[in-house]
Amino acid sequence: MTNLFNYIQRSSPIHRLTGAAKFACLLLWSLAAMTTFDTRILLPMPIVACILFFLSRIRFREVKVLFWFTFVFMVLNNALIYVFAPEHGVELYGARHVIWSGIGRFTLTQEQLFYHLNVILKYLATIPMVILFISTTQPSEFASSLNRIGVSYKIAYSVSLALRYIPDIQREYRDISTAQQARGLEMADKKQSLVKRLKNAAAMLFPLIISSMDRIELIANAMELRGFGKGKKRTWYSARPFQTADYVCVALCAGLLLLSVGMSVLRHSRYFNPFS
Repeated sequence: MTNLFNYIQRSSPIHRLTGAAKFACLLLWSLAAMTTFDTRILLPMPIVACILFFLSRIRFREVKVLFWFTFVFMVLNNALIYVFAPEHGVELYGARHVIWSGIGRFTLTQEQLFYHLNVILKYLATIPMVILFISTTQPSEFASSLNRIGVSYKIAYSVSLALRYIPDIQREYRDISTAQQARGLEMADKKQSLVKRLKNAAAMLFPLIISSMDRIELIANAMELRGFGKGKKRTWYSARPFQTADYVCVALCAGLLLLSVGMSVLRHSRYFNPFS
């Protein structure tokens, strides 16, 4: 079963880390990847991300939708960069080694390819970590980690409800789809016209919207009856104290960020230039 923004229960070292520690590591890791274009720093990060994914015991087929969406977005981003600025790498690195003269202003240079390599490495370094965080962190624990770093508990709880709601919508959609198919309604039949398939999809979305509205009203009434929002602070049942592994992971990610920023400061540039 493919999961989309859904917590996946496993017994792994990544799951045993506290939500606050994983959230802090995600922020530090992402900042380290975003603040540098140094290939020497970016290149090992996807390798480490793959190792962490293996340790989490999350299977690729369980999160393949997110990976495919990221891959398509990454390809489109690189294509648009080349279309609008085919000489951007030349401007950044101050050199020009032509691989293919191309047509008009569309040339292919080693500098441009190297820049695209760094952009791809940024995606490969950050996106797997985001998916890993979502897949290994319970929504309630994620909310408590947001509240722990200073976010209002009302906002944190809203985020938790949203993450909990996405799997419910997926299950509800599959149930409605199965029921409609049992009645002879098929939206994935390629032999049908596009208009017919859109009508079939609308017939499935309408009961999904109605059931979603009913669930929202039920949750809102339950929260109001329990006096949610009356106090300025609240405690969290799922909150856990930091353990040694949490401190070690946060310290390593903080060290990576310091390395990224430090290298940029020492070179007075975020870009590693092998062409100089």
